[in-house]
Amino acid sequence: MQAAEDRIRALPLWKGPLTIEPLKGGLSNESFLITEAGGRHVARIGRDFPFHHVFREREIMAARAAHAAGFGPEVRYAEPGIMVTEFLGARTFAGEDVRANAPRIAALIRRFHEEMPRHVSGAGFMFWVFHVLRDYARTLETGGSRMRAELPGYLALADELEAAQKPLPIVFGHNDLLPANFLDDGEKLWLIDFEYAGFNTAMFDLAGTASNAGMSEPEADALLSLYFGTEPDAALRRAHAAMQCASLLREAMWAMVSELYMKAPGVDYVAYTAENLERLDAALGRYRSTFG
Repeated sequence: MQAAEDRIRALPLWKGPLTIEPLKGGLSNESFLITEAGGRHVARIGRDFPFHHVFREREIMAARAAHAAGFGPEVRYAEPGIMVTEFLGARTFAGEDVRANAPRIAALIRRFHEEMPRHVSGAGFMFWVFHVLRDYARTLETGGSRMRAELPGYLALADELEAAQKPLPIVFGHNDLLPANFLDDGEKLWLIDFEYAGFNTAMFDLAGTASNAGMSEPEADALLSLYFGTEPDAALRRAHAAMQCASLLREAMWAMVSELYMKAPGVDYVAYTAENLERLDAALGRYRSTFG
């Protein structure tokens, strides 16, 4: 903690004395609220995580593009390992907030998908969850994970869920739509945390939003209708339900990989693995009872 604060104080953008307060909630990065004469800022400290396909140079590019497109806070400074952004002073959503604001959420996601490609730069990055799952399995096998015996089953499940997908246009996705990554300033919704942002189909963001917010099946169907502007057909509903399972499997395997390679203050990755496997079991039961 002290090393992080010393690094923040040494940055060249401050206009006088500053106060530094740790922000809670991050599973992989340290974030701090900075107050000084130039205003309030958020300093986010995090290195590259190749085992999670996270590269900070790409995250900074996506964050700058999101600000240019009107979706994210301004990036005020960045160097390897640290990014300082505008502090919005907005309310962080919980799952019930996402469910209660489904029309606003659907409109935000749709605009993000449509407008972000005009602002991103450099080499494109594709986030395809089924590739991520297979690569996580390789990482867990070679790393000696305690979950190695379960990997063949996870890979077979990934194949099953991928086969249920319906072809959709490629958009630019956020790819990590946890409720806490939506902020509400009372007038508009914002997005934060772009470390997984990249080209994808819309289905992963829609499924992640639904599963992470604990939406019921009717609520998830309503989100699809709001996004696509029409009631979903059976194939779209099946693809969405399957992708919700894939999203939860990815979150569980993310935690398994994190058990091997990451440490964050106050984070229990083993418990987070168990939590997401339990949620996956429930979602998979609903999926198979509905779609076979």
